[in-house]
Amino acid sequence: MTERFDELRERIGVNDRAIVAAVNERLRLVSDLWRLKRELGLETVDHEREQRLREQLAAANDGPLSPEGLDGLVTVLLTLTKRELDAGG
Repeated sequence: MTERFDELRERIGVNDRAIVAAVNERLRLVSDLWRLKRELGLETVDHEREQRLREQLAAANDGPLSPEGLDGLVTVLLTLTKRELDAGG
């Protein structure tokens, strides 16, 4: 029983570290995209693109994350991205 407990905790830790790595990579990519948009004279935030992202992720979500949970996650991710990149990107 303790082995299973430790195994699950380790797998959760690996997953959490992968999430952090993925968010950091997303920030790097969006920073590059925003830099390019500025060079082209475009707005950095595209609300239509954000809506399409929500729709695409909703279609890809096979649970157990609820639609409401996914929407909350995307909202946090987009807010975090804007805050991090506006602060120092």
